[in-house]
Amino acid sequence: MSSELSPRPATTPAPADGDNRYKSVQLKLKKLAAAMDSSSDELGSLQREMRANAERTEALAVDIANAHLDTRFVELTNTVAIALGGAAHDVSKLHQNAQDVAQTTHETQRTHSTLYSALDDIRSSRKERTPKPGFFAR
Repeated sequence: MSSELSPRPATTPAPADGDNRYKSVQLKLKKLAAAMDSSSDELGSLQREMRANAERTEALAVDIANAHLDTRFVELTNTVAIALGGAAHDVSKLHQNAQDVAQTTHETQRTHSTLYSALDDIRSSRKERTPKPGFFAR
């Protein structure tokens, strides 16, 4: 396990552009759902690692106390263990939020497909050009 942070490439899974065609929206939703699923998995792993580090740090504080070292070191080590436990709890909340967003994105993709796939099939199989969405809503 490495303690160094590794930078991630700055990429957007689903860029917000003006392309609102059916297939484009489906692709954006698919990419967003995949990114959120991946983030959720990584956050779950991070939460488990932080919780394990907190437990190891707490055990280390006990070992320091049993070695009759200065109580200052025991207190500092306990403080680190508490901070890691709190951070793990916050990561757990973030993990749950990422799971919720991923689930909502999957549901949105299915709903969008249900509502608009038939219309896209009709529009894309025509030889003639069709009006853009909202044309008749004047």
